[in-house]
Amino acid sequence: MDFGSTFTKAALVDLVEGRILASASHPTTIATDVLDGYDACLADLVALDRRAADAEVLACSSAGGGLRIAVVGNEELVTAEAGRRVALSSGGKVVSVIAAAGRPADKGRYAALTHTTRPDVVLLTGGTDGGNSEVLLQAARDLVASGWNGPVVVAGNVDAQPQVAAILGDVPHVLAANVVPKIGVLTPDSARAAIREMFLAHVIGGKHLSTRADFTAMVRGATPDVVLTGVELLARGLDAAHPGAGDVVVVDVGGATTDVHSVVEVDPDTRHTEGGLAREVVASTPVTRTVEGDLGMRWSAVSTVTEAGLDDLAEAAVRRQSEPGFLPTTDSGVEADEAIARAAAGLALRRHAGRSRVVLSPDPSTSSGQAARVDRTGKDLRGVDLLVGSGGVLRNGRVGVAERVLAGSTGADLEGGWQLPRGPRVVVDRDYVLAAAGLLAERHPVAAYRLAISLIGAGGG
Repeated sequence: MDFGSTFTKAALVDLVEGRILASASHPTTIATDVLDGYDACLADLVALDRRAADAEVLACSSAGGGLRIAVVGNEELVTAEAGRRVALSSGGKVVSVIAAAGRPADKGRYAALTHTTRPDVVLLTGGTDGGNSEVLLQAARDLVASGWNGPVVVAGNVDAQPQVAAILGDVPHVLAANVVPKIGVLTPDSARAAIREMFLAHVIGGKHLSTRADFTAMVRGATPDVVLTGVELLARGLDAAHPGAGDVVVVDVGGATTDVHSVVEVDPDTRHTEGGLAREVVASTPVTRTVEGDLGMRWSAVSTVTEAGLDDLAEAAVRRQSEPGFLPTTDSGVEADEAIARAAAGLALRRHAGRSRVVLSPDPSTSSGQAARVDRTGKDLRGVDLLVGSGGVLRNGRVGVAERVLAGSTGADLEGGWQLPRGPRVVVDRDYVLAAAGLLAERHPVAAYRLAISLIGAGGG
């Protein structure tokens, strides 16, 4: 089950063969009880296959705004940025980033956590292990002084964590490994697991989406976090007998946001300089997720067409934003949807991938006094083997929709130096298997693997 912001989706899975036996969907019932939509989906599944009535239920959720995370770190370009990357990979939407060191003006932003930004979880980072601890300790004091009493994940200097825990006191918190144990190293897994723990323990019930206890019992994580687990399984596989598909990028075009998930193994020859120091202060990680809150098919339609310069779609975008449940019934309406999706996917992939450009820098050792170097930003997707499209506009689209929506986002001759996939295989996650695979990965890994890898046999259009 996936309790989405717009639709609740369900699938019945054969755990032996690792395939979907039946599926159903229903508008998410936020206005009443989120399990009303679940009941409707279950009834449809049972009508298709009676075994659904007694099947184990595993669910993820992005209903009610999903998981909102605020990041507090020492410096904007180091631990705060590291925390932001970890928060995104944990399935959350980052609603605030506070740099605590040397930024007195930011102190007032702690109060905004309880009044304006209203995150579900605060990720508190700062300091390398054994390094300076005062900024982390002061950030914890400022957080408590602001009146924040929601869950906190502490993933900073491990030597200071016992003192941080004492400062937080009765504020619910969990300690995780430092996300930046030393400069140039990013270790997200422990913090990611801790955020998931807090989501399940404090956030799901706190959103009051259902009065029934079985809702919190069935939810295993935030939908984007679960999907990313499915993407990791697709890319890496389980073992030698169950190999992965190689480097993978997934672009999920939703109503409010467009998410990009990528699993791209970083080349060790380009990760470090000759002295063994990282090229970036915050190291790149193989698993990356970005969330573009201004790009989407409905709630963000106006900002999408504005950013893309699609003036001829302005009226269509206004209608879609004002009527999120709108479904086009004419060819022109479908074409407008595809054009908005193409803009959202293209912009989101470019923001995720970044670009490489040749720039000149001073070099007195050369005859010209200058030397050329390659300046790169973002995640290099040029060697990606598989590009997966997701979202209702792709799953329910006409024949060839993937090629049209993703046109201009792949190829070796892209202008502007964008590090986009050069020649990937393109498929569409029509049966929403990545979410199902992510849910099954822990308890039923082989079935989850078979579900995820089935995308390689899927058609692209």
